[in-house]
Amino acid sequence: MAKKAAHGIVKIPSRRKAGVTERIKIRSTKVNAVLEELQRMSNPKVRAEMERRYGIVTDNAYGVMMRDMQKLAKSIGVDHAFAQALWETGWYEARMVACMIADPGKVTAAQMDAWCKDFDNWGICDTVCFKLWDQVQHAIGRVAVWAKSEDEFVKRAAFALLACLALHNKDIHRKVFIKHLALIERAAKDDRNFVKKGVSWALRGIGGHDPECRDAAMQWRNALLRQRIQDSDGWERMYCGT
Repeated sequence: MAKKAAHGIVKIPSRRKAGVTERIKIRSTKVNAVLEELQRMSNPKVRAEMERRYGIVTDNAYGVMMRDMQKLAKSIGVDHAFAQALWETGWYEARMVACMIADPGKVTAAQMDAWCKDFDNWGICDTVCFKLWDQVQHAIGRVAVWAKSEDEFVKRAAFALLACLALHNKDIHRKVFIKHLALIERAAKDDRNFVKKGVSWALRGIGGHDPECRDAAMQWRNALLRQRIQDSDGWERMYCGT
């Protein structure tokens, strides 16, 4: 039982401290084991093709096939605290595994914001969105927030997440997605490659949610096409309407 010191601060018994320390040591050991396994599964050819063939640019990557990361994640199982520990390593593949073993029910808005700020390529951005965040009940609330960002991958995350929620989450009412079409209109002039592709994906995703969303998305698409004719700088608007 905890004892109160003379100055009123509760002292944690040494056994409890020891227990926390031991858990940290065990988690650290597990993280190192996962990193060693990822390095063992790495392939120089896969690493080289990440940027050359797929446009995934990152300094911290081993070069591991997606199927191998999925197998590793399956062997670990759901472990939210361990997912956070893997994420903090900064390694691309460790973060991939992290989003596969994280518990959607334990994801907070603060954690989503923190992970989103770490995105440095479209691969990790999109995978987190469709492997984890589209199962988070409050995820839709981050879309409008991130859509205001000037960071390319934070802004892409807004629209990648919107696309994934529209395609995978049938519990969100269509009116929510139709309302978010206004964000697409505002972002349509952003000519950065990964943003405009995310915006296009979101428009198509909303169109695939249900028939009413499809009709609304088509109306927005047609409006963007007309805008292209009127605006000399309308190519970006056109891009997300095709």
